[in-house]
Amino acid sequence: MHFPIRVYYEDTDAGGVVYHANYICFFERARTEFLRQGGFSQQALLAENFAFVVKTLTIDYKLPARLDDLLSVQTTVKAVKKATIIFEQNLFKADICLCSAEVTVASVDLIKMKPKAIPQAILDALQAVINQ
Repeated sequence: MHFPIRVYYEDTDAGGVVYHANYICFFERARTEFLRQGGFSQQALLAENFAFVVKTLTIDYKLPARLDDLLSVQTTVKAVKKATIIFEQNLFKADICLCSAEVTVASVDLIKMKPKAIPQAILDALQAVINQ
């Protein structure tokens, strides 16, 4: 899935370059839209005391994004386990990769703050994406 991002002034530092932490925000938005595109609402999951939380994140900054750039986040599912999903995400400007990340999210019960199995409907949808 590709998710478009426009770089706004608020995303940049004093030099007009995207602040390093904002790449993580871009990736977060893209993962949320990835789930939404699959028919799963974060808000609906929260109402059931269920959420995905970032467990690990490895990021590689290659080239800077700048004010007014039109970017695209490519999100793919690398692996799915009972309570975790590993995403691979790349941020592109045209066909040039500016930044890449591997993000492991864990599913948790928000009341107990303990791992919880990913709902079967989400597992099935993610497995279908992997098998494409």
